Amino acid sequence: MESADLFSAAARDRLTSKAPLAARLRPTTIDDVVGQAHLVGPGRPLRRLVEQDRLTSAILWGPPGTGKTTLALAIAGSTARAFEQLSAVTAGVADVRATIARATALLGEQDRRTILFLDEIHRFSKSQQDALLPAVEDGTLTLIGATTENPFFEVNAPLRSRSTLFRLEPLGREDVRTLVLRGLQAEGASASEEAIDLLVERAGGDGRQVLTALEVACALAGATPVSLEHVESALGTSALRYGRDDHYDVISAFIKSMRGSDPDAAVYWLARMLEAGEDPRFIARRIVIAASEEVGDADDSVLGVAVAAARALEFVGLPEAQLNLAQAAIAVARAPKSSAVSRAIWDARADVRAGAVAEVPAHLRDSHYSGASELGHGTDYVSPHDDAVAAREQRYLPDELADRGWYRRRRSHDETREAD
Repeated sequence: MESADLFSAAARDRLTSKAPLAARLRPTTIDDVVGQAHLVGPGRPLRRLVEQDRLTSAILWGPPGTGKTTLALAIAGSTARAFEQLSAVTAGVADVRATIARATALLGEQDRRTILFLDEIHRFSKSQQDALLPAVEDGTLTLIGATTENPFFEVNAPLRSRSTLFRLEPLGREDVRTLVLRGLQAEGASASEEAIDLLVERAGGDGRQVLTALEVACALAGATPVSLEHVESALGTSALRYGRDDHYDVISAFIKSMRGSDPDAAVYWLARMLEAGEDPRFIARRIVIAASEEVGDADDSVLGVAVAAARALEFVGLPEAQLNLAQAAIAVARAPKSSAVSRAIWDARADVRAGAVAEVPAHLRDSHYSGASELGHGTDYVSPHDDAVAAREQRYLPDELADRGWYRRRRSHDETREAD
């Protein structure tokens, strides 16, 4: 039995030594966690809960590579609780029930609670998530779920309400540099400052990606120091992080940059979307909408530019149409801003929904049919082609809505500044 244990320990050590660099560098306690100071820094909420052994179920939510799995393992290493790990990709309800059974036995026999780390919890079906509820609710299991997706969309409300949400942020530059230096030490390698700077610059806050790139660069360098060329080669196949949350957040930043008259920011967010493979038709539609919603009557020509860019996209496609999209985004960003058009239609529709519905005045009704004149339909209508002055003075709203007004041309910030 003892020899079998020794053999298992040796096998684990060998597997650990051959594991990817990111796995080998995972800390065993929260003191060794890199980044997420807002959660695990001195006196911060997650650290205090762990130190007091009062952590209840939690959901770690954040982009890939921010350390969700690492943090869960570090939490487990900082407590006396047992640790179980499942992946929502491969685990089923039977696995959940088996885990609960082991946790129940351990609690009864040794008065020891269990942490269950469930990676990619958003992939669990409703029935699978529901199977966890009783054990989470009575404290048999302390659930730590990890997800890259917004838990308010992807995690069942009953399970979410029993968990504390902790948002993990992309790693800062200094945190990434710390990881790179630790990785070099683990690999027994050295690197030029230029190589390290490039790794830090291109990490995008993703710790796992930077360690993967570093591991490849070290392999390419062999016994020599890691150079700029090695890092460039290692980064050549790196994919840009762009999940569902990024889709919504980046397009929001793009729209707000155009609204805020910052062409540089608009072009940057446009570039982020294009590099990530965002649907260019979706981008074009947002620019066309912004041309009316954000600019509107402050510069009527901008809508034409936006529509032309959308048509050009269909005509020439990418990559050439990136020029048309950029031109349109810059045009919207540079144009004076007015919400008069969007407010007019929004307010008018709100009033209609609220009951502002009246009959069409007789002189505006359709008169292109036999007998219309006998009903008085269109008989008093004045066309501006016949009498422009009389046509302007003609009523176009029903009497009961005559005092309403929805379109109010508002001077833009730029126009107001020029007038002053």
